[in-house]
Amino acid sequence: MVCVRFNRHAMHLCALHVYPIKSCAALSPLQAEVQARGLAHDRRWMIVDDAGRFITGRQAPRLVLIRAQVDGEMLTLSAPGMPVLRLEAAASARLPVTVWRDQVQARAVSGQADAWLSRFLGRPCRLVYMDEAARRPVNASYARPGDEVSFADGFPLLLISQASLDALNARLDAPVPMLRFRPNLVVAGTKPHAEDEWTRIRIGEIEFDVVKPCTRCVFTTVVPEDGTVDPSGEPLRTLRSYRRSKDGVTFGQNLIARGAGTLHLGAPVTVVA
Repeated sequence: MVCVRFNRHAMHLCALHVYPIKSCAALSPLQAEVQARGLAHDRRWMIVDDAGRFITGRQAPRLVLIRAQVDGEMLTLSAPGMPVLRLEAAASARLPVTVWRDQVQARAVSGQADAWLSRFLGRPCRLVYMDEAARRPVNASYARPGDEVSFADGFPLLLISQASLDALNARLDAPVPMLRFRPNLVVAGTKPHAEDEWTRIRIGEIEFDVVKPCTRCVFTTVVPEDGTVDPSGEPLRTLRSYRRSKDGVTFGQNLIARGAGTLHLGAPVTVVA
């Protein structure tokens, strides 16, 4: 889904993206509910190996071809060459899983889901779910006490301005879509990398702390349309030439919501601080 320009000049929300399963395909709704851990259903499921350690598109690029649709209590999985699988989204047995350095007491979904995913990825794996009882705090260096995150890499939400992508694409031989960077929120009507200067914003009626630049990795070279790795090494190669900092190559900003409610495409964006 491309950025929808509602107002050519005023800052506004022009795209929303939800990734129900970590590293898998995006859904791009017209509206989304903001919760403490991020957008509703965003990265609440994750695929792990036999040891319970997370598997991402960095190691398994074909993950981006798996699409998960959430419909009430049901989860529907689809992928190229695979039968559609519809199963209960909730789970029963609890098991420890690891995402980066964090251990989370997640819930196993089902053996049926495990077999489906293992067949598609060509390796043994399991699907797990983060229910309300599972806890994963945000890094205390950037958060308030009680802040939590889903199975996202580290923060509840990721925002990128459309102008930042446009500026990058002006440097590339072949432009890349925004989904290479897997944001939740895309904002139009800014200058390139304006988000780097923000510390607090309001989208519609909801305020967000802008807490940390997002450091980028080889996942940006995975092509979401076919699950292959871009042989040119782009866009990471070009980003290294002008977006390198002491923390690494950065593109976009991590956010923590300071309220709840529903975001709609076209909602105005205001810089609070």
